[in-house]
Amino acid sequence: MSTTTPEPFGVLTAVAVPLDRPNVDTDQIVPARFLRQPRSAGYQNFLFRDLREADPGFPLGQLAYRDARILVAADNFGCGSSREAAVWALAGSGLRAWIAPSFGDIFFENSFKNGALAITLPRDRVAALRLQLTATPGATLTIDLAAQTVIGPDGQADPFDIDPFRKACLLEGVDEIALTLKHEAAIAAHEERQRRETPWLALSRDS
Repeated sequence: MSTTTPEPFGVLTAVAVPLDRPNVDTDQIVPARFLRQPRSAGYQNFLFRDLREADPGFPLGQLAYRDARILVAADNFGCGSSREAAVWALAGSGLRAWIAPSFGDIFFENSFKNGALAITLPRDRVAALRLQLTATPGATLTIDLAAQTVIGPDGQADPFDIDPFRKACLLEGVDEIALTLKHEAAIAAHEERQRRETPWLALSRDS
């Protein structure tokens, strides 16, 4: 679960970086040997460490994509083990959204829990976006969360689906903890009423 409050997500127009590799797992995003580090160590420092070292041309190491806030990936991005640190590393590097034909299920959930937007689009369209971004390094995409559209460098607008609850949290800039704390007074009132009406339950908990 995120320990920081995410920024509200409205309309994001930003440089997008293409990653033309299917089945990028969470161990590739953050190699396992770094997982003992505290989050304060800056997980962005470990992002794609092995892939960067093995490939001097790795996209996220290129100057043109230095300010990227959107990642356009291939099939099954974020598969593998359930390490939330993969999302920490991506978000810590400045990325706020990732687009792919499909994601690992747990990675997909962790994205939203940390205030990031994971978007699925048809495989052919995602491939076309990667080609455009590769052909013109530094090109931008626009993501309009309220309208649920992605606008590519070619001007084409593609709709995407998102769960209404997740959309509302991203638009407002709250995570599940912050959303719960909004109801703190009602929760306290409920607990007090329960203590009055069923005092034996409180006694059993305290014993």
